[in-house]
Amino acid sequence: MIIRHANASLRLFAVGAVLMMLAACSSTVVRETSTGSTATPARPASQPKYGATVQVQRGDTLYGIAFRNGIDFRDLANWNGIEAPYTIYPGRTLRLYPSGGATASRPATTTATGQPRPVTPPPTTQRPPTPVVTPPPAPAQSGIRWRWPADGSLIGRFVAGDATKQGIDIAGSGGQAVRSAADGVVVYSGAGLVGYGELVIIKHSEAWLSAYGHNRKRLVNEGQNVKAGDQIAEMGSTGAAREMLHFEIRYNGKPVDPLQYLPAR
Repeated sequence: MIIRHANASLRLFAVGAVLMMLAACSSTVVRETSTGSTATPARPASQPKYGATVQVQRGDTLYGIAFRNGIDFRDLANWNGIEAPYTIYPGRTLRLYPSGGATASRPATTTATGQPRPVTPPPTTQRPPTPVVTPPPAPAQSGIRWRWPADGSLIGRFVAGDATKQGIDIAGSGGQAVRSAADGVVVYSGAGLVGYGELVIIKHSEAWLSAYGHNRKRLVNEGQNVKAGDQIAEMGSTGAAREMLHFEIRYNGKPVDPLQYLPAR
């Protein structure tokens, strides 16, 4: 009788130990999405331009307007309730910010009587904070095999934050071949973006675009599929002081340094 009670106690102890091990293991499980892969973080939204609007002109496209304003075309479409294939018509006004958006209010600089509010000087005994040097972020991985869009010497480089240097400039001669830097679809072919001359924009994925400016002649139409190396234009000097190609790569609407993605040569 005593032996049977001892065996039952041992069995209960063993079952409890197994349950405790399973509970510990379950706390370390990484949950996956329904597709079987771990969830990826959402892409960063474009920087809104609160209060700014654009009226659609003849020849404008959603991609062209988004490109000109440094906004991801998906955000521009979402802010204005435009569904794919993103058709817009002349005369429509597009917001460059989400509906209901507003700028943050500034603190009052006067008192209730209208007199200037006194400013309290900072303490003089505190040491100035030590500056923190933040390394530049690593370039985003595109997963695209880029190639040079034209032959020629490099005469202009990308400068972050400089609106006049959002890509690279490649010198050449009039009529020289301009080629697609990767597989994609032409989403803009026109001359409606000031400063770019005859311009071609190619969409390579939902996040990546490339642009080819100052062409003499465009050889592709919007909606046309192209392969890497296909000729898309003839080099020229439209909108420029000399014959050259202005080439940009944009990630989620923002220009990035093409030299970080093009192969060394």
